[in-house]
Amino acid sequence: MDLEKLFSIQGKVAVVTGGSRGIGEMIAAGFLANGARVYISSRKADACEATAKRLSESYGGECIALPANLAGVEGVESLAEELKSREERVDILVNNAGVSWGAGLDEFPESGWDKVMDTNVKGVFFLTQRLLPLLEASATAEDPARVINIGSIDGIKTPVFDNFSYGPSKAAVHALTRQLAAHLVKRNIIVNAIAPGPFPTWMLSTGVGGGGDVEATDWDAVGRVNPRGRVGTPEDIAGLAIFLSSRAGAFTVGEVISCDGGTVVS
Repeated sequence: MDLEKLFSIQGKVAVVTGGSRGIGEMIAAGFLANGARVYISSRKADACEATAKRLSESYGGECIALPANLAGVEGVESLAEELKSREERVDILVNNAGVSWGAGLDEFPESGWDKVMDTNVKGVFFLTQRLLPLLEASATAEDPARVINIGSIDGIKTPVFDNFSYGPSKAAVHALTRQLAAHLVKRNIIVNAIAPGPFPTWMLSTGVGGGGDVEATDWDAVGRVNPRGRVGTPEDIAGLAIFLSSRAGAFTVGEVISCDGGTVVS
């Protein structure tokens, strides 16, 4: 029952997709700060490399950039093969890479639908599938490997914004989480999902009028409409991810845990 051992991820190998910014970067930072070696992936190579360098310098750990476009199986296979060439095991996979598309109901395009579904749902399934050998190499009955899928409260409640493919894609991630969990728990791989609410990210900034400028967005104003009176912090999301990845979370299976300051229940 020692606190350090209960929540330790020291020495774990973690992969965080969509790790160059936003929630992915927050989780990667939390893992690094607590002794994990972290691989981050994103579509834009320059941004991925810059974030990996910054996080390594900030937390003194090892953060490695592996850029990849996970909207298609080709990009998924490229990332999986690169990981297999570098590591004998993966202890934690965080499927965080995601996109959104905003348009009115009457004008919503097929391209926006397909891009969101391919990245947010297909990419999650096939990357998990392709990394099963590395996850199983880590997995034991005493210390299972972990998969954490990042969903959204928009997959639980009706979204505020006109992003007609995003909410359904995240609802699909939640359903996929439960189905994968039922299959993989027998192979000592635990699958759960986190459904974040408002966090200071590029994606939410574009929705609330900040134009993607995270620093210039009035997050205090956004937070005032949240039941907790604020937006989420890196500690909020990283703390939950660390719990799910540690001994403390080893009996939590197939759950979709909201991290939203009370938005859904309110």
